[in-house]
Amino acid sequence: MAVESPASSVTEFVVGCRLAIKTTLGDYLEGQVLTFDKPSNLLVLQEIGQTGPRRNLRFLKVNYIKESTFLGHGDDPLNLKDFMLDMESLKAREEVAIRQAEAEAERIGIGVTAEAQDIFDALSKTLPVRWDNTIIVVMNEVRVSSPYYPENVAGGPPAANERVRKVLELERKRLHARGAT
Repeated sequence: MAVESPASSVTEFVVGCRLAIKTTLGDYLEGQVLTFDKPSNLLVLQEIGQTGPRRNLRFLKVNYIKESTFLGHGDDPLNLKDFMLDMESLKAREEVAIRQAEAEAERIGIGVTAEAQDIFDALSKTLPVRWDNTIIVVMNEVRVSSPYYPENVAGGPPAANERVRKVLELERKRLHARGAT
């Protein structure tokens, strides 16, 4: 149940009550109160009418509520017997997210300039690249050292070396045209 103050702003919500809410932005939603955090003035609703294992939650700042209507009491929304968690699926999703975050972190140069990172990012669109401290390693053979100009390309077979020089030259021109360097 929602209790309204004289200023017509909702001040407290009871877990489990079902509400119809109209926001100051004109949105209309129906949901069951999962929790209300008074210090942050944040209401968490589980939308009504959804079935199955997935449910939508709405996080709503109470000062955006224009009006609310009490629809009744629902079952305990936090009853763990009603939730089916597929722990294997959650663990698999977590592992994929961790691997992706680690891969993305490896693509960020440590101790390099923004320009060097831009060059790395541009090269990575067409060639396999990785960082070796502040050196860009292309195709596991060719190394591009700071300040990352074609003349700073070394190593690898001559054909690979020349290809990296050309790509680097074109990418530097593109970055320069965009005003990045």
